[in-house]
Amino acid sequence: MELTTVWFLLIAVLWTGYLLLEGFDFGVGVLLPFVGRDEAGRRMALRAIGPLWDGNEVWLLVAGGATFAAFPEWYATLFSGFYLPLFLILLALIARGVALEYRNRSEDPRGWDRALFWGSAVPAFLWGVAFANIVRGVPLDGDHEYTGSLLTLLNPYALLGGVATLALFTLHGAVFLALKTTGEVRGRALVAIRYAGPAALAAGGVFLVVTQFMTGKPATWISVTAAAAGIAGALVAAARGREGWAFLANAVAIVAVVVTLFGGLWPNVMPALDPANSLTVANASSTPYTLTVMTWVAVIFTPIVLIYQGWTYWIFRERLTRTDVAGSH
Repeated sequence: MELTTVWFLLIAVLWTGYLLLEGFDFGVGVLLPFVGRDEAGRRMALRAIGPLWDGNEVWLLVAGGATFAAFPEWYATLFSGFYLPLFLILLALIARGVALEYRNRSEDPRGWDRALFWGSAVPAFLWGVAFANIVRGVPLDGDHEYTGSLLTLLNPYALLGGVATLALFTLHGAVFLALKTTGEVRGRALVAIRYAGPAALAAGGVFLVVTQFMTGKPATWISVTAAAAGIAGALVAAARGREGWAFLANAVAIVAVVVTLFGGLWPNVMPALDPANSLTVANASSTPYTLTVMTWVAVIFTPIVLIYQGWTYWIFRERLTRTDVAGSH
């Protein structure tokens, strides 16, 4: 297998890890006004992601760095053409991170709670918009420079992708809270699953079917089916009180969505509306020497990072109760 193919797959894995782990962080932030009806409930919800969210964001940094190093042409075109949506995502992530760190130190945390909501909802929506546009294709000239505008990115297919990811991450956050909390917060999370699940199934199903017909890759029908089955399985498992299985099923759905998108993208990395101007794994990649060095670095350090993050999740695996957040600051 060529190293360009290896790094395309590795970048897909990195984005999968980011969306899978950061997805429930986004979902908890979106659901905070609903599941946290009082201060203790809000603290419990945020305590569930408190030890994890910053580690989850590392996947985004590594995915961006890997794209820059392995496919610099892709990185340059993506970040120049999508600079405004990506800038909005960055601002939202900063606002959310600051709010998570400082809300408990404030006498009136309502402003921080609004920052948490919008700092979660905006990226959850805009990541779907961005990936939908990457798969659909954007106007590029012969120098692989983006020639469209912001309105070009806000096409119906991309907006559908944003709604799909927002619904899917909201469901992911609800399932995570049902798994990690007790009492009223868990009860409201289970109610949220009953609403977010059908929304994710409907919006995600339509988005993936349209994607499938657009990209025309027969093999990815398998991942489309797996995504629908995962969401449906999460609903069934949650209704039976099996939150662990529900979380696993929804995780399968998110992985299947990413497989569908990257499977439809291959061998392009940034399709153009004029296929002659598309960026592919061949014309967007770094030199073979660079890819070889990166591969050895990945082989050495990736297991270390995975072991450390797995250990973190194991340490903080217990359910939270109101006693755990009583008097916390």
